[in-house]
Amino acid sequence: MTLIKSISGIRGTIGGSVGENLTPIDAVKFASAYGTWLKQQLKKGSYRVVVGRDARLSGEMIQNLVMHTLVGLGIKVIDLGLSTTPTVELAVPLEHADGGIILTASHNPKQWNALKLLDAKGEFLNAEEGAKILKIAESDEMSFAEVDDLGEIMTNDAYIDIHIDEVLELSLVNKKAIESCNFKVVVDGVNSTGGIAIPLLLEALGVEPIKLYCDPTGHFPHNPEPLKEHLGDLSAEVKKHNADFGIVVDPDVDRLAFMDENGEMFGEEYTLVACADYVLSKTPGNTVSNMSSTRALRDVTEKHGGTYEASAVGEVNVVNLMKKNKAVIGGEGNGGIIYPDSHYGRDALVGVALFLSLLAEKKMAVSDLRKTYTSYFMSKKKIELTPSLDVDAILKAMEERYKNEDLTTIDGVKIDFSESWAHLRKSNTEPIIRIYTEAKSQEEADALADQIIGEISEVAGL
Repeated sequence: MTLIKSISGIRGTIGGSVGENLTPIDAVKFASAYGTWLKQQLKKGSYRVVVGRDARLSGEMIQNLVMHTLVGLGIKVIDLGLSTTPTVELAVPLEHADGGIILTASHNPKQWNALKLLDAKGEFLNAEEGAKILKIAESDEMSFAEVDDLGEIMTNDAYIDIHIDEVLELSLVNKKAIESCNFKVVVDGVNSTGGIAIPLLLEALGVEPIKLYCDPTGHFPHNPEPLKEHLGDLSAEVKKHNADFGIVVDPDVDRLAFMDENGEMFGEEYTLVACADYVLSKTPGNTVSNMSSTRALRDVTEKHGGTYEASAVGEVNVVNLMKKNKAVIGGEGNGGIIYPDSHYGRDALVGVALFLSLLAEKKMAVSDLRKTYTSYFMSKKKIELTPSLDVDAILKAMEERYKNEDLTTIDGVKIDFSESWAHLRKSNTEPIIRIYTEAKSQEEADALADQIIGEISEVAGL
């Protein structure tokens, strides 16, 4: 059982001991710290926070604990109930709120939950602000409201519909072209809130949704991370219904992957590549993804005359670099689309609408679309180290070893070769180094990863 406190929030497994798991006491303590941080930052008369959750089994319990803790701090809560991460992100500025909390553990299994924290823009907190909240949680700084100053809870269950309306109003969403194609699409909502939002969006775009695991019970029918090995049922349904393609999202609907008409994965890394191809064809500009994402985004960006840049891993880092470089689209290789014309957060609804617009205008099958992009293959491995080893020193030695190559060191060590790359970064929570590689074949990617692991072992004296 686990409790992980980080700058981006708190996540853990339900049940067990206080301080070691995400217990009710831990949820209350962290919600108290967040509310206290808001009041310290803003120092005004009244405060508003938007709260929403995915459908996991512990969601209602954790949400009630969080909301009533905020009420105890004198904060007004806008309760979205069952929602999605991007929906909450959109709702914060629309409600003129001071922040937001999303109760979701993203792709983690059902025993996990988490509090994800937003600022007044509906964006994730930066490292400095997250660190302040962690410090407050371990202090005696929290002071609650007296009885006449308690907050209140206002329910608003319209925001998924509002979110869909916002997507439909995006200038690059070609609803007319999509409607003319009479698409039929299978949706795997992993029995969470994607099962509500994605079919509603498809219907609004004139697409026929075939629902698979779209009942938001929180009983995930398979591992909720949208990877090929978990999606045999989706593949079978796409072929059974002769569908144009399949869609799968994670429980909080910020990750998006597609399956082609043959029941084969389009490639989660290529969700962003395809959406960027469409956006860049209409609005040329720059793109950003994190350092562990596919080089194919750079290729498609340069094809359209733009500049690609890579950020450190983490959504807030991607967003910061997008703003700095005025990127017209960005995101992460895990299927996260960030489209600034909507908002600065990963959004599967936006991704679905852009992908459908691309397909409708190109008038080609999903499998044929995939062939238009350079194929890269990834290997994701890790090497476990003893706690006594200095991981930073090991990475510094690897940096020295490859000093004559194209190196980036903002997040571990990224080595760019002419036909491949390797990214080495340490885990924030355990004594391991993660090794991601990419090459023109799976064999080459695996071989490069094994080579790097061997060199790390040599440097570390293992």
